[in-house]
Amino acid sequence: MRLLLTGATGLVGSSALNHILSLPPGQVSRLYILSRRPVPMADNHPNVTVIDHQDFTQYSPELLDTLKGVTGCIWALGVSQTEVTKEDYVKITVDYPLAAAKAFSTLSDSFNFVYVSGEGATQSPGLLTPFFGRVKGECEQALIGLSSQYPSLKPYSVRPAMVDPTYDPQVQQPYLQRPDQSTLAKKMLRGVLGPALRGAYPSAVSPTQYLGRFLTDLASGDGKPLQGEGVTGEGRIISNKAFRREVGL
Repeated sequence: MRLLLTGATGLVGSSALNHILSLPPGQVSRLYILSRRPVPMADNHPNVTVIDHQDFTQYSPELLDTLKGVTGCIWALGVSQTEVTKEDYVKITVDYPLAAAKAFSTLSDSFNFVYVSGEGATQSPGLLTPFFGRVKGECEQALIGLSSQYPSLKPYSVRPAMVDPTYDPQVQQPYLQRPDQSTLAKKMLRGVLGPALRGAYPSAVSPTQYLGRFLTDLASGDGKPLQGEGVTGEGRIISNKAFRREVGL
C-alpha cells in the first residue's frame, strides 16, 4: 500500500507520520511526503520519500507519474486564520486541497482523500460563524461535489477539536521545540486551557495518538461512507465526537 501525506511538520501531520512509522514493516510499503521544508521525523526511514514541493496548486505529469499507484492521501497542510490574510487563508484551506484532490484522483482506481478540517466548520454558517468555519465548510462541500465529477475520488473531512499531543511524546517534543510554540500566549494556552478541557470537557479534545491512527485508517481503508451520530455530508464529514467514538474514546 502506498500513501501520501502533506503538512508532515505540523501537529496533525506529524501525528499521522508518527503512526505510519510505527506500523509493522510492509503495511505501508511507501509513504510519499510533499513538503516545502525538511521533515526530520522521516529521516532514516527507507520506505519514506520526501519530495520538495513548493506550489500546491500545481502537480506536474512527472510528479504524478512518481506517485502513480498511491491509493490515499492525508491532507494535513493548513494554517491558522490569524497567521495570514483572508485571501491566503482561502488559497491554503480551499484552493490547495481541491487542486490536489483533482490531480490525485488519477493515481488509482479508488483514491481516498482525507482532508483535515476542524470542529466549527459548517455548510450552514450564521452571523456568528467564524471565518475559518465558513471556509473549511466550503471546502468540505466542494470535495463532496468533486467526487461526483471524479468517480475514483473518495473524500473524507475530519473535524478535530483541540489537538492534544500531551500523551504522545514522539509528536509533542519536536512540536514544542518549534519557535512559534515558545511564545507566552502558546505556553499559557497549553498550561491552562489544555488541562481544563481534558478534565472538564474531554469531548472537545483530539489526542494525537488516536488522531494519527484514525486519519491513516481512513486513507488506507475501503473508501466507503461512515455512519452514526456526528457523521454528515453523505457519510463523508466526521465530527470530533464521531472521531472519538470511532477510536473508542
